Parts: sequence; C-alpha cells; structure tokens
Amino acid sequence: MDTVRAFIVEDNPIIRENLVGTLREVARVDPVGEASTQGDGTRWLTRNPSQWDLAIVDLFLKDGTGFSVLEACRNREPAQKMVVLSNHLTPEMRRKCAQLGADAAFDKATEIDDLIDFCLGRREALFARAH
Repeated sequence: MDTVRAFIVEDNPIIRENLVGTLREVARVDPVGEASTQGDGTRWLTRNPSQWDLAIVDLFLKDGTGFSVLEACRNREPAQKMVVLSNHLTPEMRRKCAQLGADAAFDKATEIDDLIDFCLGRREALFARAH
C-alpha cells in the first residue's frame, strides 16, 4: 500500500473538489468517499472500518457537526487517523477536537501545507508497516 485511503466530510462542494484534487496530486491520497453531512459521514466511516486510513472532517457541516463525527469514530483502529480541516480553529476548538479524538487540526486558510505533510507522513507510515 503506497496511498492513503481518505474519506472527506466537507459540505462545500468547491472546497471538497479542490481538496480531493490537491491531496490526490500532491500527497498521493486516494479519496475513497465523501459526505456533506454529519449523518452520512458517521454512517460511512463506522460501517466501513476496513475501507479507510484517514478521515478529513470539517467542523461545521450542512447538517450536524464534525465534532459528532469525531466522537462516533473514537474507537477506530490505532492506524486510522482523523484530522479536522476548518476555518474556525481557535485554541479552544483545537483542544475540543483533540479531546474528541482528532489526531490533528488544520486551518483551511493557512495550514493546507501542514495537512499535506501530515498525509505524506501517514503514507510513509502505512507503507513502512506493509513492508
């Protein structure tokens, strides 16, 4: 395995499309699915635990929140990582994300490069584990 299988929970279709393209090209991430609501994201992630390595979750969705998605996936496998990508990351929000099980949180406006670095690090870790 040399790609990270990512599921994206983001309600803005333009952001989601740009994110998928960037991650696929730059970070060698394989988007395996996407959702725009808390319910759809939670259902897919919890019903398909062997199908994803990384979940990228926005905090404020068309219906529901990313906080609930994080909480629903707290009992995931240790190799599965969840990150938050949001425009609303105050220090308090970052703490809450970590408390709910997020492995990292990135600001959409200023930390996309950090998200890419995280994805590349996940890819290296998964590839090393597979060999």
